[in-house]
Amino acid sequence: MDKITVKDLEVFANHGVYEQENFLGQKFVISAVLHTDTRMAGLTDNLENSINYGEVSHLIKKIVEGNTWNLIEKIAEEVAHTILVTYSTLVKQVDITVKKPWAPINLPLDTVSVEISRSWHTAYIALGSNMGDKKAYLDRAVALLDAADDCGVIRVSDYLVTEPYGGVEQDDFLNGALELKTLLPPYELLNLLHEIEADANRERIIHWGPRTLDLDILLYDDEVIDAPDLHIPHIEMHLRDFVLIPMAEIAPWKRHPITKMTMLQMLQALQ
Repeated sequence: MDKITVKDLEVFANHGVYEQENFLGQKFVISAVLHTDTRMAGLTDNLENSINYGEVSHLIKKIVEGNTWNLIEKIAEEVAHTILVTYSTLVKQVDITVKKPWAPINLPLDTVSVEISRSWHTAYIALGSNMGDKKAYLDRAVALLDAADDCGVIRVSDYLVTEPYGGVEQDDFLNGALELKTLLPPYELLNLLHEIEADANRERIIHWGPRTLDLDILLYDDEVIDAPDLHIPHIEMHLRDFVLIPMAEIAPWKRHPITKMTMLQMLQALQ
């Protein structure tokens, strides 16, 4: 991946834990490395195909000058988030360094700093409902995910009617899957899914029981997480045709990070 760098941009602003820092202000030095594809810009010599680093510099200055925060970690987080959202189609990852050369620690030093890297991730989410207006619940979940600041829905599968899974007598399900572009790490994404389920009055009473809305993280990049409250890849996705059918529709060549089988291969093996 190519990089465009804004290095050591000096901004005078009012950030710090101590009252005098917020009142008097001090110098901050910010660097940003934007991971992008410069190929088309290099071929066409057209700024429309690249990122205007002048605009990025003024955007950083506006963020840092226009707010007052305690920590330089907060400055870095806000700068990274704003750049990624503003240039979401061009910037895949951003590395931010915030230096504080006048840090009030009463010791000789050059600077204190924080460095972070933030990037867009790809997640696949399973959708399910078997109570009330099932399609309306699924459609609203898709809309809420797409409207979230840190997310964007890329594609959604067709919905399919499936028999209930798990042996509990209940109505048929309406199921689907979607591809999601997100800045949220896995646990924050899980919390967002739970909030959307709560918006649909989801109640967790009977395991594998009826529900207004069920949202599960199937895949998150190629990560493998095995924790008591989160399993990625989803632990039973290879056994569920109501997961693999929509996944084979929207991402047939996406590979399972453990088995290395594609979604289409997993579906064919199950069938």
